Amino acid sequence: MSWRKEPRRPERGYHHGNLKEALLQAALGLIAEKGPGGFTFADAARMAGVSPAAPYRHFRDRDELLSSVAQRGFEQFEAVLTAAWDDGRPDTVSAFERVGKAYLAFARNEPAFYSAMFESGVPVDLNPTLMAASERAFGVIRAAAERLAALTPPGVPRPPALMMALHIWSLAHGVASLFGRGDAARRKLPMTPEDLLEAGVLIYLRGLGFSPEIGAAQPKPQDDDKPAGPWGKPAR
Repeated sequence: MSWRKEPRRPERGYHHGNLKEALLQAALGLIAEKGPGGFTFADAARMAGVSPAAPYRHFRDRDELLSSVAQRGFEQFEAVLTAAWDDGRPDTVSAFERVGKAYLAFARNEPAFYSAMFESGVPVDLNPTLMAASERAFGVIRAAAERLAALTPPGVPRPPALMMALHIWSLAHGVASLFGRGDAARRKLPMTPEDLLEAGVLIYLRGLGFSPEIGAAQPKPQDDDKPAGPWGKPAR
């Protein structure tokens, strides 16, 4: 009989190569399969191949894990929208149309991230880091709306950029949620989600007093009309 002490085996999960990343990827997979409310913290641990206690080294609970997934989603979302906007090149209207298409493409191509961002029920306002990521993504839409508002025809009251950003975001989010994602139960359309969003935005702009030819011949913005960053110029 040997009295030599056997070496202690490490606990599962504590020597994982990158446990935090593995848990984020596991949560993404579970969201895609079951939705943001369809899995437990233990399910994420099991999917990542670690013990049920291991996730607590990085996340307080399931909501914090979901918040981290949503934060990463908003960061990627911001990058996609920023690239589409391209500082309004070559002109405001065509760049704005690209932002709308990019919005729908992100929702379609990254449904798990999109669900974590908008459907998980995680209180964004209680998480400063998540809130900041969310605001940066929305800031791209607001910057585009500020530039679009600068094209208001003479004699027509210039609409507040924030109001326009919120209204157009609502349109894009509605189309993405109802028709622009790969949901099996989504209603069939006689047009693409992109065409539906474009038509909705044009009708909205007509209601604000923009002409049907908006974007056909745009004057070059003067320096005083350029927005000072994503949140626009301060109110005078």
